[in-house]
Amino acid sequence: MEKDAKIYVAGHRGLVGSAIWNNLKQKGYTNLIGRTHQELDLMDGRAVAAFFEEERPEYVFLAAAYVGGIVANNTYRADFIYRNLQIQNHVIGESWRYGVKKLLFLGSTCIYPKEAPQPMKEEALLTGPLEYTNEPYAIAKIAGLKMCESFNLQYGTNFIAVMPTNLYGPNDNFDLERSHVLPAMVRKMHLAKCLMEGDWEAIARDLDKRPVEGVTGSHSREEIGETLRKYGITDKGLTLWGTGSPLREFLWSEEMADACVYIMEQVDFLDLKGTTNEVRNCHINIGTGQEISIRDLAYLIRSTLDYRGEIYFDASRPDGTLRKLTDVSRLNDLGWKHTIEITEGVQRMVAWYKAF
Repeated sequence: MEKDAKIYVAGHRGLVGSAIWNNLKQKGYTNLIGRTHQELDLMDGRAVAAFFEEERPEYVFLAAAYVGGIVANNTYRADFIYRNLQIQNHVIGESWRYGVKKLLFLGSTCIYPKEAPQPMKEEALLTGPLEYTNEPYAIAKIAGLKMCESFNLQYGTNFIAVMPTNLYGPNDNFDLERSHVLPAMVRKMHLAKCLMEGDWEAIARDLDKRPVEGVTGSHSREEIGETLRKYGITDKGLTLWGTGSPLREFLWSEEMADACVYIMEQVDFLDLKGTTNEVRNCHINIGTGQEISIRDLAYLIRSTLDYRGEIYFDASRPDGTLRKLTDVSRLNDLGWKHTIEITEGVQRMVAWYKAF
């Protein structure tokens, strides 16, 4: 990519998109385009077409998506498949129509079968049933990567799909209903610590920044306490969903962004397609190749926050897939490897949350 090339980052305010945006700026790219959801609704096909007609981006990072944790995925199943398919179809379709030189589509490792051999290689795609709780989202992401692959094969485009593992970092989503496991744990434990210490000023500041079910710091202590109890947060301890036994892999979002920019700079579809007649599985896993149990992650966050309350695990709640470790040998062979380990990442995450 040329430093003055026009680059559109779809979803530039989110966890993924903001990290990519900042990485591009740090590397000297000067012609970045971003639109908020209010400025451009990616589910509106006409609006997306008009945007591409006006701006004519040369490169596209498709980081916009409707995302959430296990509760949101299992509750809003129609939203997760419908919204993500709409966003993908519009952006990928208009990128082809307006001759975008290169596109990077961001998916998720939930595309792999629930019982996929560990660590999960790219070749495991479509070899077995998906995890039920996030099946609609996974199907949308599979459709997106197959769109990229299919446009490349039929029209000679250079659209690359990457599948990041679980991400966390600056600008993460801390909504207690829709957030992923790590940011949810950080916030829940912070609030549980504040309750245990009777620090209602800190609780009020937290809820004013990020209301929970409409409850802010101006509500009564009784109303606040009742709302937080719904999410397992009390002054006696913290209750988390599941047994704590599932293993998960986590990647700091800024490192994910660095990998994405690296791929856009250094890797083309022709480097991935091989020489066989049946071209499949040209996507790239992005991760660390390392894992930690949910229980150990909870205790790591507990230590980092200096939370001294009890942590309980509700085994009546779903665990999700028991193990989801990516094989990152393809990414490593292409020349990129992570450097931030989970202990340092959690420290950074806690510091960022307290600051913002």
